Amino acid sequence: MKSVSVGCCRLILGILLCALALLAVGCSTSQLGETSAEGHRRHKRVMRLNQQELMSDIDRVFLLDEPSKLTDKRIP
Repeated sequence: MKSVSVGCCRLILGILLCALALLAVGCSTSQLGETSAEGHRRHKRVMRLNQQELMSDIDRVFLLDEPSKLTDKRIP
């Protein structure tokens, strides 16, 4: 019974340590060796690329990505 209790405590302690490590490292906005300005530029670039891809997907859904079959000449 005591070994189960010790095992449970170790498991909970391990989970808490992993959560703290993820919280400390995973929530930072900049990577190691990166200044805050570089992090800001990287964030803006990712947002711009995501917006371009979203607009491309919307154009594809509404068939706006294909060339028009209309002509500028009058056909008799």
